[in-house]
Amino acid sequence: MADESPDSSPLGRLGARLEAARARERNGGQDEREASGASRSALALGFRVVTEVVAAVGVGALIGYGLDHWLGSTPWLMVLFLFLGSASGVLNAYRAARHHEMRRARDGRKDG
Repeated sequence: MADESPDSSPLGRLGARLEAARARERNGGQDEREASGASRSALALGFRVVTEVVAAVGVGALIGYGLDHWLGSTPWLMVLFLFLGSASGVLNAYRAARHHEMRRARDGRKDG
């Protein structure tokens, strides 16, 4: 009679394949969580950048409008402060992106 070890029987092979699939799923699940964490981080950075730019432009326009209304210099101060707010928003977006990249580089050195 042939010696049937558990590895050579159909059920033994199926069990081994199931264990291998479970191991791949566990490892793949961890990679998937890391990728989703990076995706959430990028999404959070995007929302932060958009919010800062819109807020800076809005605040600049409101300050300019208020000064124009108070001083009667319509529309020059509003235009000036609109541009200053835009420049401030872009500078804040640049700083946020640079900070994010520096943090990613620092975290990469820790892991690597």
